[in-house]
Amino acid sequence: MKAVKAWRKWGCLTALLLACAVCCAPVITVMSAAGALASRDESVPVDAVGGAAVGIPERMLAAYKNAAANIRSVSPKCRGMRWPVLAGIARIESNHAGGRTVTAAGDIHPRILGPVLNGSGVGGNLTAFADTDAGAWDGDTRYERAVGPFQFLPATFRANGRDGNKDKAVDPHNADDAALSAALYLCGRGRNLADRAQLKKAVFQYNHSDAYVSDVLSWIDRYEAAAKTVDLSGVTGTVAAVLKAAIAQKGVPYSWGGGSPNGPSTGICCSPGGQNGGAVVGFDCSGLALYAFAQAGVTLPRTAAAQAAVGRRIPASAGIGALKPGDLVFFGYTPGQDSTIYHVGIALGNGEMINAARPGTTVRVDPVSAMSGYAGGARIL
Repeated sequence: MKAVKAWRKWGCLTALLLACAVCCAPVITVMSAAGALASRDESVPVDAVGGAAVGIPERMLAAYKNAAANIRSVSPKCRGMRWPVLAGIARIESNHAGGRTVTAAGDIHPRILGPVLNGSGVGGNLTAFADTDAGAWDGDTRYERAVGPFQFLPATFRANGRDGNKDKAVDPHNADDAALSAALYLCGRGRNLADRAQLKKAVFQYNHSDAYVSDVLSWIDRYEAAAKTVDLSGVTGTVAAVLKAAIAQKGVPYSWGGGSPNGPSTGICCSPGGQNGGAVVGFDCSGLALYAFAQAGVTLPRTAAAQAAVGRRIPASAGIGALKPGDLVFFGYTPGQDSTIYHVGIALGNGEMINAARPGTTVRVDPVSAMSGYAGGARIL
């Protein structure tokens, strides 16, 4: 087994960038015709995040959610399974059945087949695996091939395969069957996947590679951050308008220099890490702030350092607890010197912020402590 006008010329860049500083840095769950499986895991919250927010086709996301919600029907001792775990695996294995058609019933066309495991070295396979399914799933009667969106070996799927859509057939090329089967395999004999150490062991079992584990965990973390719900009860008026606008962008890609008062946009080339924002539609940190405040009728400067000069400054010495929802949150190379500010987020309260962190991530909810060099905030509203 194994997502140029003057106001956007510089992204969230400050004058420090010139010295090579790093820039900031209705959903329908598809059930089977027979309905949802029994024994839902009530310990796992069911969120309403849509596929567009996390870059996953809706039908595949539905399969992940259904499998996570229903895993205890086939693995009663399993705990902590949630859809981002399955999405992290499927993102690496097949890019969520990328380039394929997924029917309402979950069937994937054309089939997803891995390299022929004949020991030739193609795809990294150095060991020959003799056929075990008479070619039924992989179309090869001599050697094995990994199959489906979760890239099961036929022998492994035979041991773990489950009927995820209750059509009385078990098929690795069906999204629901494959997702529930992957959930069962990851759960083992009753893992608690909410425990990071046990989650790592489960992913390593899926593919014995530390690099693979790191990649999958990175995607799991991204999906969980994008899906995290935010409680805005008690937040009203223009502050609520700003936060709702920013939160609605969760899952939108980071784009160096991207973002305008009208929404996500292509950015510019290139970040110190090499991202060409001109090839990505999204936001950088100050672009997200610019957009969110524009939705409440407030115009902000384009760069993070310039935004620090707007409103009432909240010194870093006051601590993170001094921030209120809607405040801008700043980070600098030398806290106390606004000229060194390199990043901005928008405070949500409870020590969290909505954040366009860096190239390769998406807009997400992060702890304020996730970024280094806390430099205080600014109260605009």
